[in-house]
Amino acid sequence: MNVALWLERAGRADPERPAIGEGRSVVRRYGELAGRTARLAAALRGTLGLRPGDRTAIIAKNCPDYVEALYAIWWAGLAAVPVNAKLHAAEFAYTLEHSGARVCFATADLESDIAAHAPASLERLIVIGTPAYEALLSAEPSAPAERAPGDLAWLFYTSGTTGRPKGAMLTHANIAAASHAYLAEVDPTAPGDAILHAAPMSHGSGLYIMPHVMRRGINVVPESGGFDPAEIFESFGHWRRMSMFGAPTMVKRLVASPAECDASAVRTIVSGGAPMYVEDARAALDRFGPCFAQIYGQGESPMTITTLSKAEMAEREHPRWLERLGSAGLPYACVEVAVVDQDERPLSAGEAGEVICRGLPVMSGYWNNPEASASTLRNGWLHTGDVGAFDQEGYLTLKDRSKDLIISGGSNIYPREVEEVLLTHPGIREVSVIGRPDPEWGEIVVAYVVGEAARDELDRLCLSRIARFKRPKAYIFVEGLPKNNYGKVLKTELRTIDRDATRNERQPPG
Repeated sequence: MNVALWLERAGRADPERPAIGEGRSVVRRYGELAGRTARLAAALRGTLGLRPGDRTAIIAKNCPDYVEALYAIWWAGLAAVPVNAKLHAAEFAYTLEHSGARVCFATADLESDIAAHAPASLERLIVIGTPAYEALLSAEPSAPAERAPGDLAWLFYTSGTTGRPKGAMLTHANIAAASHAYLAEVDPTAPGDAILHAAPMSHGSGLYIMPHVMRRGINVVPESGGFDPAEIFESFGHWRRMSMFGAPTMVKRLVASPAECDASAVRTIVSGGAPMYVEDARAALDRFGPCFAQIYGQGESPMTITTLSKAEMAEREHPRWLERLGSAGLPYACVEVAVVDQDERPLSAGEAGEVICRGLPVMSGYWNNPEASASTLRNGWLHTGDVGAFDQEGYLTLKDRSKDLIISGGSNIYPREVEEVLLTHPGIREVSVIGRPDPEWGEIVVAYVVGEAARDELDRLCLSRIARFKRPKAYIFVEGLPKNNYGKVLKTELRTIDRDATRNERQPPG
């Protein structure tokens, strides 16, 4: 089952329906998109001599031809390696070499960086939109290659916040399962509905290209190619029933934007990549209404572990609305999810442990990394490294990554719980809580804060909501928090900053 068949069918059944948009314009219709993709795929196999299963990278900023290049790779029976365009050139080089990609599609702005660091294994760098790229489209079109459900389709490289990124191997069956789950449980999509790709198409947003092609929707790229709230609001008003994926940091920027937005035009805003804080979710619902859904997933189970539906997020009259709003929702129908202790024994409701899952979307392993594969996929379960707990109704609440757990005086403290409390203060915009090594307590709680507030106010707030031992022993006010290219706060970097700062404080003068 080749997922490229969805595009081939759309091209035959509905050739005049808009498929790709940019800004306010239709760039490709399904018949044209399918035809161009078939010719580009033929050139990959014929002119460039690629064989089934060969890896082909895409290092490109969001652009209309991203969809064409991605589907041509699958149409030709190859495996796609989408790479975040915001990474450093050395990180491009690592991913290209590690994946063994023979060909790389790129946008013109990244050509020189990629070329300067290209490994010997890369045979061809093709710049999208150039005469060389267009020349490939002169090949005679080919039929989609036959692919088995377990064949590799996408190497999804992790963000690499600790150590080198790992390539999660996603098969055609994985992508099909995740796509069906999205359409069934997150965002039912009809022909002609649109999705705006303001987040990188190499990762979260890109995984929603496929269900929209399956349902003959329109994949739209902002004219700027990036994230601008005013431009996004204009797109919501122009395209029919538009959806969007965004990290919580992006949702916060939409809420804070003074630009006008007709919220009734929005179909769904899917928040993922990290849990959304309750106060942020309430603010988003207050401004935009009942259009938000939350999802929890990883590259290893692409966007598909649990979901909190639009209806559940908006059900303010439910007696446990706030608790649900702070959760990651219920497991998708296509996966099993459990919370286990260190011996992999299931825990009861209310007990925190590692979140594990198994099911149709879960990766087959990590590319060329048998040790990491064996460590992460154990006894048929994906071990996420996330700490969570189910409630009595089956809703999963994420506590933190296991490595972010703070143990102070023998007691477990989950940073997210403290962060949720601090964010209820009107003067706090962002906060990240970490553990600082301490000779007496093992670790003490330290809060890095963006905003303005008196320390005694924050102390009183914490003491009114959480146990005394969880209250931060120090508040450090900063201009901003270190984040990766997906908007996630880098607690590893924050701990390094804190360690260096405290070391300097202990240095004797002169």
